[in-house]
Amino acid sequence: MNKYRLTTLSAILLVFVFVACGGGGDAKPAVETSAPAPVSESAAGGGAISGVINYSNGDPDAVIKMDADPVCLGLHTEPVETETIVADAGKLANVFVYVKEGVSGSYSPPEEAQLLNQEGCIYIPHVAGIMTGQKLVIRNSDSTLHNVHALPKNNEEFNQGQPFQGMELEKEFDTQEVMVRFKCDVHPWMGAYMGVLDHPFFAVSGADGSFEIDGLPAGDYVIEAWHETLGTQTQSVSVAADGAVDVTFDFASAAG
Repeated sequence: MNKYRLTTLSAILLVFVFVACGGGGDAKPAVETSAPAPVSESAAGGGAISGVINYSNGDPDAVIKMDADPVCLGLHTEPVETETIVADAGKLANVFVYVKEGVSGSYSPPEEAQLLNQEGCIYIPHVAGIMTGQKLVIRNSDSTLHNVHALPKNNEEFNQGQPFQGMELEKEFDTQEVMVRFKCDVHPWMGAYMGVLDHPFFAVSGADGSFEIDGLPAGDYVIEAWHETLGTQTQSVSVAADGAVDVTFDFASAAG
């Protein structure tokens, strides 16, 4: 074999090795792919349950007397009400609406924390929902002492003071529970409620009484509407794939 042929073969082998090992400015390494994980979250676009909470025979909410703490009193220029009944034009806010029966599969909690803020010596929000395993951040935004006292029945009770503005406490709930009550042992008018579920299918009615639960797989469900003084109501619904169901709950005060 002559010298020319040896040189040519050597060059070809060098190029082959160079390319095979990923050389060359335009070459890109192969991207490994794996099979998609089993779907445990709600299907994209899924069905929805929406509706409104009606209310009749209104009880005017009581005005909070904050005189016991001058700091709390000084944080407001207008009277503050207890938020026990928040109704306007026949619509009821602060109703926790959730899927009580029919949910299957497992659902991961969101990475974002749920915030329960103590601001103006009231809890914000007054009613909320959280998933099991989701982080709960309880913050004191006031320049006065608060004492966070959670009173669950299925989860672990906790009772912790927050004497300084800006203090935060982090907690998680492990077990479903509707509802967990919060109070402040320093300011007896302070109260809040939180529904704990192992799925994301819940909502709280707004000032106009409306709510929406979306992303539901097709199926038959029982939904419940909970109010802190007016009790609970349930309805059975069938949700089609990418379908929408409208429901209405009608609450009335005990005087009605």
